[in-house]
Parts: sequence; C-alpha cells; structure tokens
Amino acid sequence: MIKDNVAKVRADIAAACRIAGRDPSQVVLVAVTKLASVEAIDEAVFAGIEHIAENRVREAEKKFPGLIAKNPHLTGHLIGHLQANKAGDALKVAGLIQSVDSARLADEIEKQAAKLGRTADILVQVNTAREPQKSGAAPEKAFALMERISGLEHVRVLGLMAMAPLTEDEGIIRKTFSELRDIRDGVLKRFSGDPRVNMKYLSMGMSSDYRIAIEEGSNMVRIGSAIFKNG
Repeated sequence: MIKDNVAKVRADIAAACRIAGRDPSQVVLVAVTKLASVEAIDEAVFAGIEHIAENRVREAEKKFPGLIAKNPHLTGHLIGHLQANKAGDALKVAGLIQSVDSARLADEIEKQAAKLGRTADILVQVNTAREPQKSGAAPEKAFALMERISGLEHVRVLGLMAMAPLTEDEGIIRKTFSELRDIRDGVLKRFSGDPRVNMKYLSMGMSSDYRIAIEEGSNMVRIGSAIFKNG
C-alpha cells in the first residue's frame, strides 16, 4: 500500500509540474516519518524514497542511524522546531536542518559543527503564514537573519522553508508560498556569489497543499500522511 501511496504522490507532483511548466524530476520528495514505523519507512525506501524527515531530534535518533546504515543514499532531515541545546544531537543524525529560525540557533549550530569538523547544511524557516503558534523568522527579518548566518564559517544555507496555515482558503495558502518565493528571489540578488548562501531548495508544501506549493515554485515537499496513512 505504501508503494502505491508513493506512486500516487509522485503522479500528483508530476501533474502539478505540468500545470506550472516545470520538470517533476527537480522536485525533491521528503517522506515525513514521525507517525511511521521503521518497517513502514523501509517500504517507502523500497518504493524509491531518498529523503526522510522527523520533527523531533529524539525520534530521528531512534530511526535515522539504522535506516541510513542500511540505505546509505538516504538523507535525514529535521523539520520541527529545534532548541539550541539540541543542535549538536541534531547534527549527528540529520544531513539537513530545515527549521533554523534565529541567530541564536544558527550560532549554536556553528559551534557544534565546528566541533564535529564539518559544515552544517540548513534551511532558514520563515513564518510567512504570520501565525504566532508557528516557528520561523518574521518575513521582514529574513534578510537580516540571512546576513547574520552568512558570516558563519561552518554553516551553509541551502534555501528556505515555510508552512502554510491550516485553511481551505487557497488564496491564503498561495500567498504564504508566493511570499517565500519572493523572499528567495530577493536573497538570490542580495547574496549572489556568496558561497555560504545557496538558494537550492524552496521547501514548501505538505500532504494537504503540496500541489499548490509546487505551482508556486516549491522544489521540496514534505509529505507524511499521504504516504503513510495506511502504513
């Protein structure tokens, strides 16, 4: 069943890309595994999943090392709010931290990455939904945060991430995504040539809204229930 779910999601991605005139192979599918067993994740990997994500460091610590040991091509992502005191643990299990939303967190990631002798790949999370319960830098502070992070020696920004509000109003959802795209475009201009700022990924869209996100420019979608709902 999970194999069928993955195929359905990929077909929907392809359909959204056709509408947007884009190449579906350029959209990265990240399977959000927070409610999935290791056995279910194994099925998803067998179906072609190459990126997995958890909201919490503790869950990533339980699942990622064994899964990646069996499947070295897998990349683990952290997509939930990350406390600064968990930065070191996060770096040990995740190849990409998608939820960096403050200079304090970025500084701690820099410190821990330096200890590990590596460069940490991150996305900057921006709260374009403007919801107080959501994590993310305020849109008007995104450029200042990016400027701050760009000065860190062991941190590399690979793009931006946002979450849309839980609403059926497609206009609100589109505005949330299009604003992040506009911020991305501004970052590309302001930081052109900066080796530590690479807008490779625009991570937008979950199970309920990933088709809209792709139409608005997303090239990384984070899908949980649409893959694992029957797993």
